[in-house]
Amino acid sequence: MIGITIFLIIAIIILSIIRGQLHNNPGAMKVISSVRLALGGAIMLAIMYACVVQVGPGEVGVQILFGKVQDGILRSGLNFINPLMEVEKLDIKTQAYTMSGANDQDVSVTEIKRSDPIQTLSSDGLTLILDVTVWYRLSADDAPNILRTIGSDYESKIVLPAIRTAIRDVAVNYVATDIYSSKRNDYVIEVTKQLEKSFEGRGLILEKVLLRNVELPQKVREAIDEKISAEQRAQQMVYVLQKEKQEAERKKVEAEGVAEAQRIINSTISSSYLQWKYIETLKELVNSPNNSFVIAPYDQKLMPLLNFNGK
Repeated sequence: MIGITIFLIIAIIILSIIRGQLHNNPGAMKVISSVRLALGGAIMLAIMYACVVQVGPGEVGVQILFGKVQDGILRSGLNFINPLMEVEKLDIKTQAYTMSGANDQDVSVTEIKRSDPIQTLSSDGLTLILDVTVWYRLSADDAPNILRTIGSDYESKIVLPAIRTAIRDVAVNYVATDIYSSKRNDYVIEVTKQLEKSFEGRGLILEKVLLRNVELPQKVREAIDEKISAEQRAQQMVYVLQKEKQEAERKKVEAEGVAEAQRIINSTISSSYLQWKYIETLKELVNSPNNSFVIAPYDQKLMPLLNFNGK
């Protein structure tokens, strides 16, 4: 905008010089005067337009005057400034930088800031491939200092190198299987602390580190799968043994119940009762519609009863 304004001013000066040379041509002088007036109006509109700048939501504007960064910032909305000022807009919303595989289906946004997954070594010398996402944002009040000391390409200069360094420096203190399973959260906490130190004093605010995936070497994965299968088989065997033990206890209780019942019966039933029961049974058999029956004697005192029913 400043360049356009200067061009229009130069054009007015040139037209003024030409007009002075055409004082004998009233028609041409009138045309030049009209053009000068139009250019003057254009200059006024350009100056007014340059005095107003709009900063979008989630952004701050940093003012630059002849290459010098000013300390103040412009907030979201319309702002009135010196028309000679240039305004650099910086994003202060939460930003996500993802290091992941190209075929990762979890990251569906095509314009997301991302790079290839990071490879690192664990304390036991194994190579791990990690998928990591880091959430961070710029401090609005520190935007002028960021632009002055780092520039608008702060991501490639500060953010990405700091992320890679923190991930690798912390990984060498952990065994590969620990990062994969039991101490995954501890690893993320250590990486977060180191990143916070790297961002401190640079106008960058770390929000969260997400360890999205840990890929172990093929042999280690096979060993883990075999271990899990063995543990599952052992748990299944424990279940089977417990079930068999419960069944054995049930049978023992059942046998004890039968033995106790027999003991009670043997101690309470007399010979007279059995003879009476025997006679009652004979009565039922006599009235039975069977064609024939034979009843053996209960003892020597009771003779066998034979009955042949012929119809």
